[in-house]
Amino acid sequence: MKNWMLTIGLFFLALGTIQGQSVIGKWKTIDDETGEAKSVVEIYEKSGKIYGKVVEIFSAKHQKDVCSKCDGSEKNKPILGMIIINGLKKEDSEYNGGTILDPTNGKKYKCYITLDSPDKLKLRGYVGFSMMGRTQYWARVKK
Repeated sequence: MKNWMLTIGLFFLALGTIQGQSVIGKWKTIDDETGEAKSVVEIYEKSGKIYGKVVEIFSAKHQKDVCSKCDGSEKNKPILGMIIINGLKKEDSEYNGGTILDPTNGKKYKCYITLDSPDKLKLRGYVGFSMMGRTQYWARVKK
């Protein structure tokens, strides 16, 4: 009985630790197809919503790339410094209701993010409903 109570207590402690963590911070983006680290996105809160901005690009040959396939105000703007996550709102342990821009193809997708663990962010971009999309896992940048 004591082991059972200890197991339940540890489960809720771990759950509370993950939920107590924040998505705010710097995250290393990992390409879901190649497994390669591509950039650092800083996720921040402004007026109660979550945004993400590209603050570093690892490949020297891509550091001056512009979003040539983007529409509107992002067209031909530098990817470095671009806000790619827009307007997510917290709902329970998930942030959703906003969009993510893929600068490689210029398309915007609905998205949601959630912490998979304190240092691992799950990001899902999709069209229509979340089953029609793709998932990436980003790693928190340690200071």
